Amino acid sequence: MFDIKQGLNNLLKHIRIAPEAPGVYRMIGEHEEVLYVGKAKNIRKRITAYSHLNKLPVRLQQMVAQIVRMEFIIVENEARALLVENELIKKYKPRYNILLKDDKTFPHLMIDVEAEFPCLRKYRGIRKDKNKYFGPFASVLAVNSVSDIMQKAFLLRSCRDNVFKNRQRPCLMYQIKRCSGPCVGKISAADYRRLVNEAIAFLEGRNTRLQEELSQKMNAASAAEDYETALVLRDRIRALTAVQSKQNVEYAGIKSADIIGFKRDKGITCLQIFFIRSGQNCGNTPYFPEQAEDADESEILEAFLSGFYTSHIPPQEIAVPIELENKAFLEQALGCKINNYKKGNKAALLKMAEVNAQASIDRRVAMMAGVKSNLEEFCRVFNLPRLPQRIEIYDNSHNQGSFAVGAMVVATPEGFDKKSYRTFNIKYTDETRDDFAMMQEVLRRRFARMTPENKPDVILLDGGRGQLNAVHESLKDFDLDGIRIIAISKGPDRNAGREFYHQQGYESFELEYRSPLAFYLQNLRDEAHRFVIGAHRQKRAKSVYKSRIDEIEGIGAKRKRDLLSYFGSAEEVAQADVKDLQKVSGISKKTAEKIYKYFHN
Repeated sequence: MFDIKQGLNNLLKHIRIAPEAPGVYRMIGEHEEVLYVGKAKNIRKRITAYSHLNKLPVRLQQMVAQIVRMEFIIVENEARALLVENELIKKYKPRYNILLKDDKTFPHLMIDVEAEFPCLRKYRGIRKDKNKYFGPFASVLAVNSVSDIMQKAFLLRSCRDNVFKNRQRPCLMYQIKRCSGPCVGKISAADYRRLVNEAIAFLEGRNTRLQEELSQKMNAASAAEDYETALVLRDRIRALTAVQSKQNVEYAGIKSADIIGFKRDKGITCLQIFFIRSGQNCGNTPYFPEQAEDADESEILEAFLSGFYTSHIPPQEIAVPIELENKAFLEQALGCKINNYKKGNKAALLKMAEVNAQASIDRRVAMMAGVKSNLEEFCRVFNLPRLPQRIEIYDNSHNQGSFAVGAMVVATPEGFDKKSYRTFNIKYTDETRDDFAMMQEVLRRRFARMTPENKPDVILLDGGRGQLNAVHESLKDFDLDGIRIIAISKGPDRNAGREFYHQQGYESFELEYRSPLAFYLQNLRDEAHRFVIGAHRQKRAKSVYKSRIDEIEGIGAKRKRDLLSYFGSAEEVAQADVKDLQKVSGISKKTAEKIYKYFHN
């Protein structure tokens, strides 16, 4: 039991020495665990609020009771305080902070405006250059839909630069009227740049007369009996019309805004975010913050804004369902407006976001109920001591021993935990055709890095009793207390639904055909299979771009590129003598001799 008076006294001592400057504060408990990380424009003023216990919710009163000491970090401004706070929350995962589990990136459309013939591409990641980005889009489906229409409407190329530079005749995209063919001179650089500018203006919502202008050009081409050009213009107008037809009148006039809905129900908190860009809905996605049960709505929303927009570029405006206590601080830190609306289009959008948040909660409750039911049955059938909180599923994939990869998939009562998925490049040489040896290596490497936080309750193996025995043998030096290892083998004629389940010390058995538990376990195994096959294919695809030059010690990417540019191929490099190799920029006599000896040893 913690002493609230002692905790309050410790807080008051630190209030006296706290800086009156922007920064981040950490509240630290008895065993040096970080209880809470917060930010403030004025640290002393902010932490003084925690001394008014009667105004604090029970959760924060418990936190104050555990305070032993505090640490402060002074920063130059609010934006920096937001970044530091987010970094520390991700590092320590304090028990009294509201945590965002999902920090995925969102896809964008990108135009490389500095290229001679810019390309329209899908992009996901950090913006580090001067390219034009449009989005974010909430899903790959949404960005693919817009990309497809943009190709029809503006005929911009979508191919990679190396393909573009080496084409000698038009590709299929040109034939089906989705590219203007700049690779083979079907359009001039000036005309192509005009298409690029039109596409940018359209995506930014600036060119509202584009369809009218295209109609005039189409009529002129038709009058001049240039029917091929008229048909292309007609198809572009149809594509633009398709975009316009998907626009909702409620989004009209909204250039850049995120609409955030909030809902609490059945013990679950959901934040639903809609991305509105240039009058279009770019999709929506739900977030379920953790450790938010006793926090009020304002605290949850502020924690969400702080965490979400430190890893995503904020829009011009964020619409929220309530007035925020630290609104001015967040606006200064994020560099955008944060508003609450009671009437008008944006108020209607906030209501729509709230309805979608409720629907997301209902879906999550239904899914969790199904998973919980399966886990309870899993416990009963396999005689597990408790409901498993972490199930790890393992599989491996290779091609006659080549490109061998192992994979781990993680399932929890909330579904698949994709952030915890791992791949293992198999390091064996002589034994890579041995599936047992491959699985043994994967499990040994996994258990060598196991911590109390990521210790599994159940391990599922794709294999039979031989695989099970091999894994137990490889893990004999590890503590397996509380961990159940189960192998799943294919049924007769590899019939899905007729699998056999194997455990050490138990008879193998078969579950009832097409029972919910059998389907659940098949789903776990199939997810591991899907993931490892994808990893294997990626590894195999990368090998296509490798050459013998990659194997020469001291030859990096730049020297390899220079050698291939000068000689044309790895075979020509292999035939070159030392003097010819020295003619390549950056290749010294010593390096040339090393290359020559490698190929002529």
